[in-house]
Amino acid sequence: MGGTVPYIFHGEVWALIVGALALGWYAAKVIQPRAVSLGYPAITRRQKVLYLTAVATMWVMSDYPIHDVAENYLYFVHMIQHMFLSMIIPALFILATPRWLLELVIPPDSTVWRGLRRVSRPLFALVVYNALTIILHFPITVEISARSGALHFLLHLMVFSAGLVMWMPVIGPITEWHMPPLGKCLYLFGMSIVPTVPSGFLVFAEGIVYDHYQDAPFRMWGLSTFTDQTAAGLVMKLGGGFLIWAIIVVVFARWVTAETRKDEVARRARRDAAAQPLTFESVAEQFAKAPAPTEP
Repeated sequence: MGGTVPYIFHGEVWALIVGALALGWYAAKVIQPRAVSLGYPAITRRQKVLYLTAVATMWVMSDYPIHDVAENYLYFVHMIQHMFLSMIIPALFILATPRWLLELVIPPDSTVWRGLRRVSRPLFALVVYNALTIILHFPITVEISARSGALHFLLHLMVFSAGLVMWMPVIGPITEWHMPPLGKCLYLFGMSIVPTVPSGFLVFAEGIVYDHYQDAPFRMWGLSTFTDQTAAGLVMKLGGGFLIWAIIVVVFARWVTAETRKDEVARRARRDAAAQPLTFESVAEQFAKAPAPTEP
């Protein structure tokens, strides 16, 4: 049985998108000139493109038709939407944010800044993000949120906020909060483990997990509820897992490259030092650099 998904105007989504565009314009046209006059770097072209991409992607994933299909017809589309809202879109917004803008909006000596620092710590972010991922896939949570637009919007906001916190120790604008490269790899590995629980539950379930999607007005694209459910588990496992592991590979490769480069520079310095002839002046220079001995 086929049909057409009825159009629904989502005013809250349009208000959110217009607000995001207005904030971006205000930051670029009003705040940036003042920041540049104080010696801060200008917003780069890359950051502008990332910000517009983040806003556009958020609009596509939150508005008709994806929002309505994800909420009432196909759970695997809901899973794609969730992956974008929890991982990809937050990462784009974080990469688009200059450090000085965050520090101007949230003063570093404020209570809000200290709170942001606490929630951005790796262990806290790991627990919150994964706990929310598990809770959102409880059948009771899916059933209730599907029948309440306000709760559905609130849960999406929570997912997005958790995504922002999750990325702060990895790519956040405050570099002092970053973990070392190997720590980032282990942290991201931890992020990839917990989602395998609900994804495996969906893939290997023998029955229908979410009655809401079984009661859809019609079956889209000829997909049965069971096939849709299995596809949702695969999206959660392979889609999110592939993204995280791709980032792990990039972080690890960059770390190895940087360490190799450092070792090469050190070896070159030692070779250059060994190649220099030993003269009275060089010996005297080294003695001059060394502290004078003291009597016991």
